[in-house]
Amino acid sequence: MNNVREVEVVVIGAGQAGLAAAFHLRRTGFEPERDFVVLDRAPDPGGAWQFRWPSLTYGKVHGMHALPGMELTDADPARPSSEVIGEYFAAYEHTFDLRVRRPVEVRSVREGSGGRLLVETSDGTWSAQALINATGTWGRPFWPSSPGQKTFRGRQLHTAQYPGPEAFAGLRVVVVGGGASGTQHLLEIAPHAADTTWVTRRPPVFREGPFDEEAGRAAVALVEERVRRGLPPLSVVSVTGLPLNDAIRQGLADGVLDRLPMFDRITPEGVEWDDGRRVPADVILWATGFRAAVDHLAPLRLREPGGGIRVEGTRAVADPRIHLVGYGPSASTVGANRAGRAAVRDIRRLLAQETVAA
Repeated sequence: MNNVREVEVVVIGAGQAGLAAAFHLRRTGFEPERDFVVLDRAPDPGGAWQFRWPSLTYGKVHGMHALPGMELTDADPARPSSEVIGEYFAAYEHTFDLRVRRPVEVRSVREGSGGRLLVETSDGTWSAQALINATGTWGRPFWPSSPGQKTFRGRQLHTAQYPGPEAFAGLRVVVVGGGASGTQHLLEIAPHAADTTWVTRRPPVFREGPFDEEAGRAAVALVEERVRRGLPPLSVVSVTGLPLNDAIRQGLADGVLDRLPMFDRITPEGVEWDDGRRVPADVILWATGFRAAVDHLAPLRLREPGGGIRVEGTRAVADPRIHLVGYGPSASTVGANRAGRAAVRDIRRLLAQETVAA
């Protein structure tokens, strides 16, 4: 195949996990463009953060952990997180000369010749001995299906499209989803909207008291067990519950977080339940999370019968050349940093073994 560029490692994605992996590649002697390349579909630095709504200021961000080798200091908590973290990631890429290529859409990863992988992109094809997949979830918002969904005359949008609370002024809004995004949206929208309704498939679980290191390890272990079994990963947040902070307490007291069970159907005018309850709506906001963006890996047939990719550490069990970082238990920012380091360590061992075998 003509015009195929060869490197040892391709990193797909330049969010927290991808940049952490690139840093550890660089630190252990890999040269950008010669030995590895980082491909990112986003137009600018910042990973998924660059797409977050303006009202999500840096002070509202929970658990943002610095990238390895460079702290994020003196950030203004009142500035949008998209700006703060975008500027931080841009500075990080420049400081460590990571030479991220963007915007580049990875279309497929398939088997090449000589045991190499072919990474087919909007910017040509790359051949690599190993791949670090750090594509996260932002590119795959999950939209549940509901009877009558196409008949709704109002507007439907997902968290990925959330424009901020002012856009809902004077409107009747149904927010679907029991995670952190759903509660944040409700608390922001309620002062502007004519009415809000909160709907979740399962009763929300509120967590009292501090979330200590032991509880964090237990939560991550539950997510890790799923990916070991080849099941689609749950988010770490889904097994930790919602922190019962002052804002949540106020929302419960005000009735904003008065949750209803999932409706049975969508009508042209709103939503309704089998027991006869009806709620008129102008907007349905689906705060229903995201799924892992791994469709480009389909030609490698990594998925298990359970629907997920079985992973040990960061390595895909079905193919030791493939490492998934920011997937399942490493989806948190601190987990992404650790996963980047672990993936590079394993890839160095793999490449050393191949060199000896050759």
